[in-house]
Amino acid sequence: MTPDWTDDQPIYRQLKDKVVVGILDGVLPEGEALPSVRSVAADLQINPLTASKAYQELLMEGFVEKRRGLGMFVVEGARKKVLEAERNRFLKEEWPRVLNTIKRLGFDAQELFTSAQSKKGA
Repeated sequence: MTPDWTDDQPIYRQLKDKVVVGILDGVLPEGEALPSVRSVAADLQINPLTASKAYQELLMEGFVEKRRGLGMFVVEGARKKVLEAERNRFLKEEWPRVLNTIKRLGFDAQELFTSAQSKKGA
């Protein structure tokens, strides 16, 4: 993980999102241990409480589990859970903004499809 933070969200939220992407992309497979809070904090130059808060959210959402004395681990079925949660979040939060922009700019479905297909072949 790289410490490329933005100002639009708290750092703990961005760290959580990085872990979610890691689970989706298979970089953090099910059963895999997450780096310790201390090592994440040191590597990314953030406060350990910030890293702990991100891990706590992942735990509350059921994507990771805490194993006493061992640390945090990606749970079995996490990728499926993350995919479902991210799809729901996209449809609820991002898609309405995208749709409004499409309407505002006057695009039609065929034009968007053609544009996407031409970029695919490039």
